[in-house]
Amino acid sequence: MKRILLFLLLISQLAVADDGYRLWLKYDLIKDMPKREAYARSAQFIAVTGTSPMLKSAADELQMGLQGLLGKSVPIIANATSRTGGIVLSVANGPAAGSQILMADGYRLTSRRAGNLTISGKTNAGVLYGVFALLRQVQTGQSIDNLAVTSNPKIQYRLLNHWDNTNGTIERGYAGESLWKWYELPETVDPRYRDYARANASLGINGTVVNNVNASARFLTDEYIQKVAALANVFRAYGIRIYLSVYFPAPKTLGSLTPNGLKTADPLDPAVRKWWAEKTKDIYKAIPDFGGFLVKANSEGEPGPQDYGRTHADGANMLAEALKPYDGIVLWRAFVYKSDPKSDRFKAAYEEFTPLDGTFDKKVIIQVKNGPIDFQPREPYSPLFGNMPKTPLAMEFQITQEYLGFATHWVYEAPLFKECLDTDTHVKDKGTGSTVANVIDGSLHQYAMTAIAGVANTGSDRNWTGNPMAQANWYAYGRLAWDHTLTSEGIAREWVNMTLTSEPKAVKTITDLMLRSRNIYVSYNTPLGLSRPWAGVHFAPEPWQEKSPRPDWTAIYYHRADSIGLGFDRTATGSNALAQYRPEVQKIWQNPDTCPLPYLLWFHHVPWTKKLATGRTLWDELCTHFYTGADSVGWMQQQWAQVKPAIDPQIFADVTGRLATQHNEAIWWRDSWVLYLQTYSKQPIPAPFQKPDRTLEDVKRLSEIYKLR
Repeated sequence: MKRILLFLLLISQLAVADDGYRLWLKYDLIKDMPKREAYARSAQFIAVTGTSPMLKSAADELQMGLQGLLGKSVPIIANATSRTGGIVLSVANGPAAGSQILMADGYRLTSRRAGNLTISGKTNAGVLYGVFALLRQVQTGQSIDNLAVTSNPKIQYRLLNHWDNTNGTIERGYAGESLWKWYELPETVDPRYRDYARANASLGINGTVVNNVNASARFLTDEYIQKVAALANVFRAYGIRIYLSVYFPAPKTLGSLTPNGLKTADPLDPAVRKWWAEKTKDIYKAIPDFGGFLVKANSEGEPGPQDYGRTHADGANMLAEALKPYDGIVLWRAFVYKSDPKSDRFKAAYEEFTPLDGTFDKKVIIQVKNGPIDFQPREPYSPLFGNMPKTPLAMEFQITQEYLGFATHWVYEAPLFKECLDTDTHVKDKGTGSTVANVIDGSLHQYAMTAIAGVANTGSDRNWTGNPMAQANWYAYGRLAWDHTLTSEGIAREWVNMTLTSEPKAVKTITDLMLRSRNIYVSYNTPLGLSRPWAGVHFAPEPWQEKSPRPDWTAIYYHRADSIGLGFDRTATGSNALAQYRPEVQKIWQNPDTCPLPYLLWFHHVPWTKKLATGRTLWDELCTHFYTGADSVGWMQQQWAQVKPAIDPQIFADVTGRLATQHNEAIWWRDSWVLYLQTYSKQPIPAPFQKPDRTLEDVKRLSEIYKLR
């Protein structure tokens, strides 16, 4: 009997365990009975005025969500004539009296006591987004009485970029293998694809690039077009369009497989242009709502138009011409740099793209990483923003934590995104307020098209993102893609309530942890503007790295440590990369005494003994960051332990283990930096910090062992 009781107890625990699969779409029963009853009074039925697949998705989601949250079945009916107390889904072009005008994809929530609650949109997609907005209101415990909410997306194309390969691997993926089971498609369609689409639609994400920017020409074969079409068939009902990354020399690569195939991929060659036009026609025949092409060209060894003496504009415009008969766009990445030991990689994108401003086809958007180097834990914004007024620029953020500790370290990225978006570019004649966000949302330069992209952190792991806390980065990206004026704190609190717990004290503790996590990581990893001190996999510390196939893939290229000091001089006495920014920005950053400390070593080679604004010397300030950053992970562990009663045991244990690993690795980072830089600074470690109990050779050996994994 005792064994039976223990077995039943185990089964009951397994039944309520949270494995993270549901993400923030956890429609669990609301425990507050009065609140649940209040919601139920406004949700006696769901009426749908339309029959499109997207409206069906909206109604089904609302029904499922309300049934879970309210604990009762809510019927779906065809219309709500003469009935009150329900929720009406309606596509409506006209604005309500005194309301903000609905834009494409926008939604409106309106309710009056003793009447119906209406979710309306100018499009079917708008209604779908409105449904998720209403469910978010209920999940976070907000009133739905007397609602008068109108919300329009600030950016038109809101995309995820998946760096997934045909063999199932993911470049910079830390949550298992690819979501896309290419070997099963198109015959077998995994139900998980629908849940992926639901999660994205809940955030207003409306586009997915399904394959790696280091693309394979295989994706343009008939075989793979049919596989991608099967995904598009699932995503369509959730307002998500499919895009493809394309391998620029595909006409030549695939042509080599036929007797009379093309021998070139020159974008000005008529035969090449014809090839792309025919291939695009084939894609649209299989995927009528295909979104377009994403291109990485002439970057890190990837071929491109420059191989034929052509420009980026020549290559992008060729693809735009192929898309001319269709509603598709070209996203051309500005991540370019050449292997030149005398150059500054920081300057490369600006130098290649600003001379081409105004020469790109109207279907082309240039996709720019948030910083000028490569998704570092903290970077100044790319100088391209604000300097291409005639060419739409898209933002590219990295959600996956390539330089942020993979899926081990807890780093909430919304502060990173906001730091860039809210920075003022000081565009000439525009005064203050010309932020990076104003550039990409089109309001500053009146771009006809606007876009934002996030490199996805999803994978085949049951909880989607490896680290359960990394789900918040996918969520935060989507929410900011819709409305970049939202705050990091507001988004974090919202996510915690929907995903982890609604217990007030725990919500506050976890939200505070999230808001501090990025600065903690930067402190033990790359404080004061240090960058790229990684071993080849971008995880293990290796600031001593000096050998690589190219100079700008070494650590010493960036930190420039010597007996005098540390940092990369990008002022007029150095590479002069600062000249790419507006005079107002240069004025602040060109003087080491006025340059914000987070960017100091990005722009200045600073003597070890120079006293900073904190009152400490550079060396002492660095040590303070390295030590307090590592110690702060211990604080994170203590804070997380306090919320144990409010968190699902499975998630609590998962995060607890990852924090223990993060603490050990933060100390590894601290010791690596301090011991290595001390060989140049010749300075003692300041009190009260203790000298590491291992040697520089010890940490070097540890990094070498790590690379053997």
